[in-house]
Amino acid sequence: MNRKELVEEILKNKELTHLARKDADHFVGAMLDCIKRAVKKGDTVSLVGFGVFTKVKRAARTGRNPATGEKIRIKSKVIPKFKPGQAFKSSI
Repeated sequence: MNRKELVEEILKNKELTHLARKDADHFVGAMLDCIKRAVKKGDTVSLVGFGVFTKVKRAARTGRNPATGEKIRIKSKVIPKFKPGQAFKSSI
């Protein structure tokens, strides 16, 4: 499902949302932007029943160049992480 399809699914629940297509698209964009900004800042975004978004530092490590097989040094970096909630996992 992409963003456009997500907006369409939201619009199917019109009796709950009462949103126009444009408003639903703006809502999805605003929600994603808020999550990205909070995680970038170092905050944890917890949506009960859905999951938790966090920022994690991945340590430097040694890897291998697949073409030559030689060892290379991979720098440490910060990445986003999502841990699904129990209700989300059990629904799947």
